Amino acid sequence: MVKVVTFTPNPAVDIATSVAELVPSHKLRCGPVRRDPGGGGINVARVVQRLGGEAVAVYASGGGTGSELQALLDREGIRHQPVTVAAHTRESFNITEGSSARQFRFVLPGEPLTEAECSACIAAAALLLANGDYFVASGSLPPGAPDDTYARAVGAAKKAGAIAVVDTQGAPLNLALQEGVGILKASARELAGYLGTMPQDVAGWREALVELTHSGKASTVIVTLGEGGALLVGARGAWHAAVPRVEGSTTVGAGDSFLGGLLVKLAAGAREDAALRYAAAAGTAALLTSGTGLCMPAEVERLSAKVELTAL
Repeated sequence: MVKVVTFTPNPAVDIATSVAELVPSHKLRCGPVRRDPGGGGINVARVVQRLGGEAVAVYASGGGTGSELQALLDREGIRHQPVTVAAHTRESFNITEGSSARQFRFVLPGEPLTEAECSACIAAAALLLANGDYFVASGSLPPGAPDDTYARAVGAAKKAGAIAVVDTQGAPLNLALQEGVGILKASARELAGYLGTMPQDVAGWREALVELTHSGKASTVIVTLGEGGALLVGARGAWHAAVPRVEGSTTVGAGDSFLGGLLVKLAAGAREDAALRYAAAAGTAALLTSGTGLCMPAEVERLSAKVELTAL
């Protein structure tokens, strides 16, 4: 079976809780606490395995929180390869305000990672890759990590015959695209930052994505548009997926669920349009969970039938 190997240099233990109302100065009594393994690549691996695929998560791990992260992944039965580093693994906090149902996300930057530690993570991931596998470089880079960390990881994956998938932003994205990737997945905000402009409609996004594929920087480009669905441009065509409206409680993990759903189908040999439909359903299903629970298989299947796919 084709597997998905994910690389997360800046993972986190995600903590989710709630308060009645966010007010300054007062002690805020929190509700029950949920703790989940987090970070872009780790979440993608969790989704891939949950939806029936084969995944291995490679990540930097340090300190007590790094040990906790490993234990959380063991609890979920996720195959994972931690690379021990000096820095403590970070935490992130998601607070839901009961009075308004608003969600507040506090993302810590993480402690510095050295270039040598980044290289060790890349080497660990490369050893796991076989020809035809998917390699996912996802999430932010920690302080100290060179901007070309993902670009070097993409180069190593391509040497192993793997299909490189990138989901990041800023300088790390720019450098990875210079290396050339198989799949670029980005949110509208992230991709607009790279393009220097924000297309105003589906036609505008299609034009921008076609230009990117013709540049040779990415064979397939996908942009997620929130309630506007998602758009995919690849070698076999272009499609827009319109998603059903749901009453969600969180947006945490929607992008990672989308990417995990996409790769499950592609790894199984599905066409790009079918993979896009399933991915859009997975991203939407993530909105129905709490904390960083990510999408659930039954909801993905239910919502998949409601995704409207249009060839462009």
